[in-house]
Amino acid sequence: MIGGSLHPHPVRAVCQPRGRFGFGLTPRAIGLLAAGLLLALPGFFSPRLGYGMLVWDALVLLAAFYDGQRLLAPRLITVERSWSNAPALDSTTEIELAIEQQGDIVLAFRVIDDLPAAFVAAPATHTLEAFPRIRTALRYAIEPRERGDARAGAVFVRYTSPLRLVERWAVAPLEQTVRIYPALRQGEEQQIFLARSRQIDLQLRQQRLRGLGREFESLREYVEGDDLRNVCWTATARRGELITRQFQTERSQAVWIVLDAGRLLRGTIQPEAYQADAGQANASQSSASRPGGADQVAHSKLDFACSTAVALAQLAMYSGDRVGLLVYGRSIQQRLLPGRSASHLRNIVECLSQARAESNEADHLRATALLNRLQPRRALILWITDLAETAMRPEVIDGAMQLLHRHVLLFVAMAQPDVDAIAQARPRTVAQMFRASAAQGLAGRRELLLARLREQGALTLDLDPRHLTSPVLNEYLRVKERAMV
Repeated sequence: MIGGSLHPHPVRAVCQPRGRFGFGLTPRAIGLLAAGLLLALPGFFSPRLGYGMLVWDALVLLAAFYDGQRLLAPRLITVERSWSNAPALDSTTEIELAIEQQGDIVLAFRVIDDLPAAFVAAPATHTLEAFPRIRTALRYAIEPRERGDARAGAVFVRYTSPLRLVERWAVAPLEQTVRIYPALRQGEEQQIFLARSRQIDLQLRQQRLRGLGREFESLREYVEGDDLRNVCWTATARRGELITRQFQTERSQAVWIVLDAGRLLRGTIQPEAYQADAGQANASQSSASRPGGADQVAHSKLDFACSTAVALAQLAMYSGDRVGLLVYGRSIQQRLLPGRSASHLRNIVECLSQARAESNEADHLRATALLNRLQPRRALILWITDLAETAMRPEVIDGAMQLLHRHVLLFVAMAQPDVDAIAQARPRTVAQMFRASAAQGLAGRRELLLARLREQGALTLDLDPRHLTSPVLNEYLRVKERAMV
């Protein structure tokens, strides 16, 4: 449903010399020169026999000189980088590096694609052989680690001839800015939510109430007592009798997604596999490292919130609702008024990819005041945030209370899984007992604050960020089914 293509455009460049000289001996050539030292051993018995080493090294250097002359100049080599799909969190993206050389011999290439840490922990070295004037490509997969704009650097190339005695160094200036998007929900689970949304929409069409809303439904003859403001004068003139408009309750509602980008959402959440292994290691008091853990990346709470926002925006637009977005910290980071086109969904995805968690506490009351000004009519507000660990009532609760006077509020608090694990664990030492008591106190205070919101009419969820999306989508569908907005 997202309008247009999100994946980066391919870039192509001619190689340039790298370094002052731009060439060097290969390990094979150095090994052959070192092998000449064996010919120096007879020189200890006869000085004439020692000249064999000099003759051998001269032959190796002549062969290396001839080999270097066969290598192409960098300007005759072209490199292209292309992307298979839009880079997004929790998904694999394939990058294709294509090389075309204008020489007469087969060249062996070693290629390093200079990608930032947002894409890979460390750039890898790839090898391929390129035939003359034939495009040769290699593909490798990456899994992005951070949202936002990342600067992909140049491609560094080393190439040799079949003798592989000398290699030349070149660089292809393929710098480009690539945007990494939040996790885009795909697959069968999303189709289930869309099918359920379609079913709810059909039910509401069968049960729609006439005359209560302001969405036009049909025309009918005027009946005494009808509001004269609803008379359709063009139809009246055409038929010669009073005709009035009939209205129904609006099926298209405004849905606002509000994301807190303050310090509380900077916290990182480890993958479940990591925490399971860590729990087993603590139970056995083992110091062994987690196998395969380097491949799993911890994401921030804001990353999970952005992924949920994308899934909800897609579902709400499919259901016919208009979706707005508000991302705030100390100031407003992103703001989009409600809409429901494919291009509007793309704008939401672009804005969410730029959301950045700040180091300070977010200004919740400022966001609430702005939201009430931008949305004067009743709407569904999905507010994803967290509750501060303070003895006073958090400011976000005051802001939520202000929204409840006008809107339907779905308040989602993102829990900290490690704190929940401490609260539920059975303490075995005095230190663990105090830690468990503190964690239980935090959990009890969260539940009390959320209970107060529920008493005022809010819908509340307290969820593990790793399992955030499905409960939020289910709650949205329940709101639609009950026609609460």
